[in-house]
Amino acid sequence: MSERIAQVERNTNETQIRVKIDLDGKGRASLDIGVPFMEHMLDQVARHGMIDVEISAKGDLAIDAHHTIEDVGITLGQALTQAVGNKQGIHRYGHAYVPLDEALSRVVLDLSGRPGLEYRVIYPRARVGQFDVDLIREFFQGFVNHAQATVHVDNIRGANAHHIAETIFKAFGRALRMAVELDARLGQAVPSTKGRL
Repeated sequence: MSERIAQVERNTNETQIRVKIDLDGKGRASLDIGVPFMEHMLDQVARHGMIDVEISAKGDLAIDAHHTIEDVGITLGQALTQAVGNKQGIHRYGHAYVPLDEALSRVVLDLSGRPGLEYRVIYPRARVGQFDVDLIREFFQGFVNHAQATVHVDNIRGANAHHIAETIFKAFGRALRMAVELDARLGQAVPSTKGRL
């Protein structure tokens, strides 16, 4: 099996992002983006997705974290697209329900080649510490646009904003792990009646 590793850099006037991923990793994360809460969330994706992730980012955090978080999503999506290649032999679909105390979230995704985000999350407060929870949607929008994936994110219940966010990212990691895993029964086939994704 060839290595499913990719490294992508994105440089704009607002951010400089570098992402490296290994889809067949051990769940290790090296994260330096200047936004501690988002680093905590991305660590959950790596750990529960069993994907090795290295992300470094310098952004205009003096303004706010919006550009940094969005561009991390974009660059992670680009890296996933490169690492998964022509999608031969992958499961393609992934889903997960994850609880954390009173919170429960579901993420369902399809590496379909078509970007689409359905995000149904209502937080009980606007911030977790200094982190604006609106930016979580911006992260996922950037990701789906550049991973060319359909992602449904639903919070089913929850009273604690931190718990809600953490269940979403853990579920995203688990669903991503399922989608990119190789299916021995498929061999080199692409999981689509079209013959390509």
